[in-house]
Amino acid sequence: MKRPNILLITTDQHRGDCLGFAGRRVKTPHIDALARGGTHFASCITPNIVCQPSRASMLTGLLPLTHGVCDNGIDLDQRTGEAGFAGSLAAAGYATGFIGKAHFSSHHTFARTGRPECQYTEAELGPDWSGPYMGFQHVELVVEGHNYWLPTPLPGGLHHSRWYYGDGLGELRNRLYQTDLGPPSGAPQTFNSALPAAWHNSTWIGDRAVDYLSRHRGEPFCLWASFPDPHHPFDCPEPWSRLHHPDEVDLPHHRATDYERRPWWHRASMENTPVGSADVQALRQNFSRIPTQPDAQLRNITANYYGMISLVDHQVGRIMNTLRDHGLDRDTLVVFTSDHGEWLGDHGLMLKGPIPYEGVLRVAMVAHGPGVQAGVQVRDPVSTLDLASTFYDYAGASALGPQHGRSLRPLFEGRPASRDCALSEWDVAASRCGVELKLRTVRTRDWKLTLEAGSGAGEMYNLADDPDEMDNLFDDPGYRVRRRELLDMLAERPADQLPERLPASGVA
Repeated sequence: MKRPNILLITTDQHRGDCLGFAGRRVKTPHIDALARGGTHFASCITPNIVCQPSRASMLTGLLPLTHGVCDNGIDLDQRTGEAGFAGSLAAAGYATGFIGKAHFSSHHTFARTGRPECQYTEAELGPDWSGPYMGFQHVELVVEGHNYWLPTPLPGGLHHSRWYYGDGLGELRNRLYQTDLGPPSGAPQTFNSALPAAWHNSTWIGDRAVDYLSRHRGEPFCLWASFPDPHHPFDCPEPWSRLHHPDEVDLPHHRATDYERRPWWHRASMENTPVGSADVQALRQNFSRIPTQPDAQLRNITANYYGMISLVDHQVGRIMNTLRDHGLDRDTLVVFTSDHGEWLGDHGLMLKGPIPYEGVLRVAMVAHGPGVQAGVQVRDPVSTLDLASTFYDYAGASALGPQHGRSLRPLFEGRPASRDCALSEWDVAASRCGVELKLRTVRTRDWKLTLEAGSGAGEMYNLADDPDEMDNLFDDPGYRVRRRELLDMLAERPADQLPERLPASGVA
């Protein structure tokens, strides 16, 4: 088989069960079709349950404590990023592209400008700049990430920001975006936006991905199309905001906080005040936290969240149609996944944070393409960390840096490949939740253990018998052997070692 094209499609803050085929009543016909024609990984987890670390791990194939992005607000070293799958595949002859939300850096440096990824200007990069960045030869970024930030225009911004403001309609778009078409949701950060779907960033990413595929159909390519939704704020536009009736959405079985059943750090991380400047505290309290919601409000949030997913699904359909129209579907490996999940009311919690319940730890992963088994579900524990090694395997490429992940190709193709566990880790800063934590999680097919390494406190769940994670067995003497087995898996984490020589800055 010749080297396939590679298309990675990701969403942001998307639960693994929030797809039509995966258990919840979300209308996702196009991703459902991918699953019918491909392989679905039912036990795929993220290496970290917030954006920047998980995205850096997908790119590099390294766990967060090794690549250094162990929390949001820490930039991925550019040389480490360039040694990830984009730079490695480019060195092997692939055209590499990135469209959408990157979030590999936020506060320190972007490309060679010394400016943050979210603050670059046309004056610094030039009006025609489109890369390279982190090994991707061609980039078109949504740097404001979520529509929440659009009312603050980026002077001289590029790509999505330039398109949004460049025709003089930016302020009109902002007014429409901020207009709630009602009825009022009663929930924080939740409204039915009047911004037309044609002006939504999900549509823009779909448009640009279609254009990229059309322009590169004559050469091997690797494209990452990265959608910022269904991340909060829950601001779905019509008609997608009306697609799921609040009375018909799925709610968790257990919707109340139950800190008394949990390790100490559950309550501390959710109730402590974030440490830092007033701006940091305000951001964490007002944007990164939503209190426990009554059922009516939770239904409104969930319906809006489902609509955001359905809008992305529509763009996935457009992208897949483009592959078929150009005869690329037979030669393209397509992987759909997300950076992390969303609590969505589990145990009374909203959004994401240091508590790795399944809703935020487990993400969907669907593979489709040449040699991939159709209509198969795999329950082996895998991770989005494994994507880089998988792409190298299919491309016949050598990694420019070390790898913690393992190729998923045998599992894609139905060959024996036992997988015992997958790992997730997070050094949580006090600026996030008012307490510093060192969280280490191991996930097998049926069990999950999380250790707070600083205090030794932990939680352990038998997911086969207790999928809602109600009974913490960590300190139960009857499960000492199981706890020891899982702790030993954590202890077998690969050593933190980066290569002595990395490619020079700017490698594409």
